[in-house]
Amino acid sequence: MFAFIAPNVYIWLEFPDFLRDGGHLTEAKKIRILLAKPGLDGHDRGVKVVAQALLEAGFEVIYTGLHQTVEQIVQAALHEDPDVIGLSILSGAHLPICEKLITKLRQSGLGDIPLVIGGVIPDEDQEKLRAMGVSTIYTAGSKFDQITKELERIASSR
Repeated sequence: MFAFIAPNVYIWLEFPDFLRDGGHLTEAKKIRILLAKPGLDGHDRGVKVVAQALLEAGFEVIYTGLHQTVEQIVQAALHEDPDVIGLSILSGAHLPICEKLITKLRQSGLGDIPLVIGGVIPDEDQEKLRAMGVSTIYTAGSKFDQITKELERIASSR
């Protein structure tokens, strides 16, 4: 609670989302996740549901929208400085998209940002994606509480 008193004016402000840091008030750090739908896949209902669940869990969500190119995702990451990048891929193009994105992120000095993907990812491709550098893969049936806990862990290890 903070009280500011001016002549004949009393203002009470509460700062529930703020912490004391070295004598300065700073906003509590929220985990920033950049969500994108790369390629020609036009189905975005799932990523929007995940985005809403992450917002409700206290994450800061940046959703770039449909039909993003790898270059657009890298530019958004450069601009937004996310803690995690999440891709929603239902088209079956997850291997070439992730390979290209990881390469471009590394070339741009962003190779330390964890990459997670969700969507229709066959079991036989999951090990290949992990070998490329994908941190976590979410498929149908993933629970929101599991997703948020894993994203918190992944972001804190960066």
